[in-house]
Amino acid sequence: MPNNLEDRKEVAKLLRSVLLGHCSVRQALMLYPKDTVDESLIAAYHALIHYEADEDLRARDLLYKEEQDDYIEFLSYTLDRGEDLPTNIINNYKQYYEAAPILHKNTLSGFFKGFWKSLNIGYKKENK
Repeated sequence: MPNNLEDRKEVAKLLRSVLLGHCSVRQALMLYPKDTVDESLIAAYHALIHYEADEDLRARDLLYKEEQDDYIEFLSYTLDRGEDLPTNIINNYKQYYEAAPILHKNTLSGFFKGFWKSLNIGYKKENK
């Protein structure tokens, strides 16, 4: 079992809350564990972002909505058991890691982590 079991259980609750309509994706993202390095939690974070981005598609395509809801539910159950997400899921989201807007702790250290990350992203975009 990972030593961040509490964070995984908290994220599982957030995922279920979004599915049940008890909180918005934005609210869930704001409550997400800060400065996480757990790849399963980072992948779940990106899954939530994609879930929100596909809101219009889910409204038009009920089969897609059902599949996406099942996917978020699967992530929730896996994390609630304290297990790692499957490697293929984690790998699917790795391309988005650099641009991840994962929140940092509200400390001086957290501020600088976010600040330096934003500078690095801008630098990499300019050099591509």
